[in-house]
Amino acid sequence: GGSSRSQRAFMLAMDPDDYDEPSDALAAMVEEIDVSISVRASRNTHETGDVPPEKNAAYSEVMKPIGDAVMEKRWVGTQHPAPGNAQDAEMSTEAYADFVYDAVNKDWAAQREFQEQMVEIVDDASEIRIVSGDSTDVTMSVDGMITRNDDAKHNLPGGEVFTAPVPDSVEGEVLFDMPLMAQGREVEDVRLVFEDGEVVEFEAEKNEDVLASVLDTDEGASRLGELGIGMNRDIDRFTYNMLFDEKMGDTVHMALGRAYEDNVPEDRERNDSAVHMDMIVDMSEDSRTEADGEVVQRDGTFVFEDDFEQ
Repeated sequence: GGSSRSQRAFMLAMDPDDYDEPSDALAAMVEEIDVSISVRASRNTHETGDVPPEKNAAYSEVMKPIGDAVMEKRWVGTQHPAPGNAQDAEMSTEAYADFVYDAVNKDWAAQREFQEQMVEIVDDASEIRIVSGDSTDVTMSVDGMITRNDDAKHNLPGGEVFTAPVPDSVEGEVLFDMPLMAQGREVEDVRLVFEDGEVVEFEAEKNEDVLASVLDTDEGASRLGELGIGMNRDIDRFTYNMLFDEKMGDTVHMALGRAYEDNVPEDRERNDSAVHMDMIVDMSEDSRTEADGEVVQRDGTFVFEDDFEQ
């Protein structure tokens, strides 16, 4: 908990070798709560940008039990339209507030029904293939995994359909052509090559050391834990805020690291990690998503929409 300024001060002062578990007070608090309501807001989204990546990674590992415990409770997370977030989005605070509320104040029952069509497609599929231009062609098995409908019960806004790949099944190359914020720094044009589910090559045009640090966090950090398909058409612009960006229509995202327990049956291997880093592929043009060889999304349009072209 606490502000990003206090978090920065703590991480700069900590010795990762001496700090191997969260404080007793924090652990006790999380154990006692019934519900977690998280409202994010930032004066400065780059507050932790000068913390060495290895300290960020160590902090993530130490805090993992807290995050795991919260996920077992009833929880919801949302965004207050704060000036720092508006600045990242290159918007006035007033315009950003309108954007946030438009994304949040939706007919979620109708959105759930719209998304359920994609849930059924992914749930019934054994293999998903994502192709975008010449830079992305990746396949993964989702056989037996559980596809979830994010209809704003946990994330507000909701607006995605997501599942977990079979950990050792991911093959191919992905260029994540939308930037992301990680450890208070902007990481651009992440390129990953997968063999047998593991990242065997990586590069980034900007702040590659952050990506390297994330991949080196633990064994699960170099495997995919999530495949998500953005379906919230009211999120129509990129704002450097993953809570919104990953829900954009015409995108897919993949996350390195932890797979959510809700996506993986108890008798199946679940990719576990202290990190969960979402990265986005623009699917609006020269792109397609295939389920067992059948095109189910082309240039951002789904097979069940009127203007879909086979």
